[in-house]
Amino acid sequence: MSRITLSRFLIEQQRKAGTLPPELRLLIETVGRACKAISYSVNKGALAGVLGEAGTGNVQGEAQKKLDVIANDFLLDANEWGGSLAAMASEEMELPYHIPGEYPKGEYLLMFDPLDGSSNIDVNISVGTIFSILRCPEGVTMPSEQDFLQPGTRQVAAGYTVYGPQTMLVLTFGSGVHGFTLDREHGSFVLTHPDMQVPERTGEFAINMSNMRHWDAPVRRYVEELLAGSAGPRGRDFNMRWVASMVAEVHRIITRGGIFMYPKDARDPGKAGKLRLMYEGNPMAFVIEQAGGAATNGQQRIMDIVPQKLHERVAVFLGSKEEVELVTRYHQEQK
Repeated sequence: MSRITLSRFLIEQQRKAGTLPPELRLLIETVGRACKAISYSVNKGALAGVLGEAGTGNVQGEAQKKLDVIANDFLLDANEWGGSLAAMASEEMELPYHIPGEYPKGEYLLMFDPLDGSSNIDVNISVGTIFSILRCPEGVTMPSEQDFLQPGTRQVAAGYTVYGPQTMLVLTFGSGVHGFTLDREHGSFVLTHPDMQVPERTGEFAINMSNMRHWDAPVRRYVEELLAGSAGPRGRDFNMRWVASMVAEVHRIITRGGIFMYPKDARDPGKAGKLRLMYEGNPMAFVIEQAGGAATNGQQRIMDIVPQKLHERVAVFLGSKEEVELVTRYHQEQK
């Protein structure tokens, strides 16, 4: 049986009754090519001189790694000339990136976190790229920030690439979740994980325990019950994981179940959370929901949130449905 490459998979989806428009197919293929280029740079590491700090900061004031900048440039360069996009937005850039005038414009908006978990780069731990695709509002030829501020339910496609022992692209466009592994010898992504599903029940959770003293009461209650194990109210033991790379955490959860939590905390009460709604929360929520899981901010479904600004932050609870629903109920009971 012949292997199904990403290109073949997308073409076959396009041939089905209206499930994937041609322009969206081309855009996803282009994002895939950019992720291959990022993968090669990540894989070379010190051999290519790409490790360490870039000496610059992003719009959030965070220090950028060299690979943050390289990955951002790869995605901009690969996608600006293809004709599928009206504009792009990156977690690393304050304002939307407009398509240069010499190139045709398309009907989609691309948003991305070019290198999630980049603090792990120098210690050779998995990092990744997260992307989200929206339709540009009809009649808009020069998209502004406002045109990107659409709830996650408006996403037409989303996914991530994890650069680990294997490079994997995990993708949804609203009809399930499919995983593709990069075959480096042939230079193509190959379908290896069709119809990925998050197990409803789990025995694993992922959270940064060092912040426990700053959490709201519902989060502390939930985590304390997990830590109590078989002797506590849950009546069974849980294991904790923490990679500090959202892509790696989500990939583990979509593969074998679990819950990932990045709650708001008392250190900065003015912020709704740490992660970015548009670049991390929405695309990962879309992927997780399409795989049968759930994603909330503790109070409501993440994809129902109407964003107010491009770099808005959000609390995140996502993964196996049973656990996400429980910690969300604890938040709602405190109202």
